[in-house]
Amino acid sequence: MAISLQFSRISTGTELSLPETRISRQRKPFSVRCSSGGEAATSSSVESEFNAKAFRHNLTRSDNYNRKGFGHKEEILEQMSQEFTSDIIMKLKENGYEYTWGNVTVKLAEAYGFCWGVERAVQIAYEARKQFPTERIWITNEIIHNPTVNQRLKEMGVKNIPLEDGQKQFDVVDKGDVVVLPAFGAAVEEMVALNDKKVQIVDTTCPWVSKVWNIVDKHKKGEYTSIIHGKYLHEETIATASFAGTYIIVKDMKEAKYVCDYILGGGLDGSSSTKEAFMEKFKNAVSDGFDPDRDLVKLGIANQTTMLKGETEEIGKLVETTMMQKYEVENVNNHFMSFNTICDATQERQDAMYKLVEQQVDLMLVVGGWNSSNTSHLLEIADERGIPSYWIDSEKRIGPGNKISHKLLHGELVEKDNFLPEGPITIGITSGASTPDKVVEDVLKKVFNLKREEALQLH
Repeated sequence: MAISLQFSRISTGTELSLPETRISRQRKPFSVRCSSGGEAATSSSVESEFNAKAFRHNLTRSDNYNRKGFGHKEEILEQMSQEFTSDIIMKLKENGYEYTWGNVTVKLAEAYGFCWGVERAVQIAYEARKQFPTERIWITNEIIHNPTVNQRLKEMGVKNIPLEDGQKQFDVVDKGDVVVLPAFGAAVEEMVALNDKKVQIVDTTCPWVSKVWNIVDKHKKGEYTSIIHGKYLHEETIATASFAGTYIIVKDMKEAKYVCDYILGGGLDGSSSTKEAFMEKFKNAVSDGFDPDRDLVKLGIANQTTMLKGETEEIGKLVETTMMQKYEVENVNNHFMSFNTICDATQERQDAMYKLVEQQVDLMLVVGGWNSSNTSHLLEIADERGIPSYWIDSEKRIGPGNKISHKLLHGELVEKDNFLPEGPITIGITSGASTPDKVVEDVLKKVFNLKREEALQLH
């Protein structure tokens, strides 16, 4: 039976009916708690009898679920355009991504800022507020990693699910409320808890993220362990892990080499040691009951879509080579599975950044939320070239005077005096996939004002 996703209020018709699901966990990046009788749940693999993909498939076809918006797209996109677009960015694009204002030349990366998945997520969240003007609306995490957009939703009355001692307090959510799932997705345990509460679920998960969920499900069906290139506390990786069977999360090439060295019994670079040391190192980044001696025989690669493209590819090649060495080339297909799960938008922004750093610039500004993974990798590209680079989340990080507060690649917040050189300068600038053009414009305006003040003082 076809179910319409266009509705004006909470539907009281067909609802998703599944046997009550018990989900147990030991690894605890976070957990959920609700008063519907379910046990606390954390984000490792679900019990074998629970089919996460089948649950989500049924959920997406229920009356209390929407992932396509509510018919207000044209109106909402016009509203977003007024709030987030920039005349300065338009001028740069119209002039080949380079323009000079006074003594400041700006070079903009050719791919930057809002990606399609982010724009879609924000649009659907805005539509939900219009569709449900009086209902309480919650969101399970930040819609995207940008403080400007998240503050805007807060002003619209969209509330974050409270978090206490690592547990999301779903007790606050009542039947009839509306709950938004962010662009990063949500762990399947959260979907179960929300469905049990009979709330209206508005799912803004990026299709690229759900594509990765399908990949780890294929790993699970083939009894492959998923090696997930990501950050184990990142919302997207938590969600992906919840759809996996057996998994291990590696954050970078160094950790991947450690895993591969263990597989080869120390035959790669000698970085690994005992099983106990292995489990201590990855205690927060493996599925419940993980055994490196048993679970590193058949491996599949997946990734957090915002990771550095080149590193994901290198990790995949390393694991494939390791399995060839361990099990012989002719047997590798029985021990290694790989699919391309790198997000197009992430790849395009990284490629554009590689192109931008080849140009002559005095400094690089990278604009995006300080908890944005994809933005951090844009900074990494500039850092590797030795370009003075500053990662800021808004124009508020500039000033007073010629001073900037910025985040280093490894998380430290620092201040830099006299970050703008005297005289004519050329600035490279890019922004993360969650950053509106208006935020970049506000940053550039701050720079223009500082250079204007400098010129006045010289005269």
